[in-house]
Amino acid sequence: MEKRELTCIGCPLGCLITAAMEGGTVVEITGYTCQRGRDYAAKEVTNPTRIVTSTVRVEGGACPVVSVRTKADIPKEKIFACMKEINALVAAAPVKPGDILLEDTAGTGVAVIATKAVAKRPHSE
Repeated sequence: MEKRELTCIGCPLGCLITAAMEGGTVVEITGYTCQRGRDYAAKEVTNPTRIVTSTVRVEGGACPVVSVRTKADIPKEKIFACMKEINALVAAAPVKPGDILLEDTAGTGVAVIATKAVAKRPHSE
């Protein structure tokens, strides 16, 4: 039986959780204090996913970059491919929160969205 120890990120308690697996199937989870912890451990040992956050360059913006994130979690093994695509992006000002800057990152079907507003750069006279 394989055992994996995890620190839960489901809430501020940070419980130390142990997940026991046999043949790739979770057979026992111990150490959690809430259902979110149990769910986190089961997902983390079988299909780990993450929300990716970063910044994208903004052309003609009052700020040089805008913060972005994936609209949903993506498979952990796709993070580097996602970041490669995000790093290649350039958004045109203005940008609004929720604007989709990339429809389908790394073939996951998950969009990359802006999380803040960036106005157009004021023209100097």
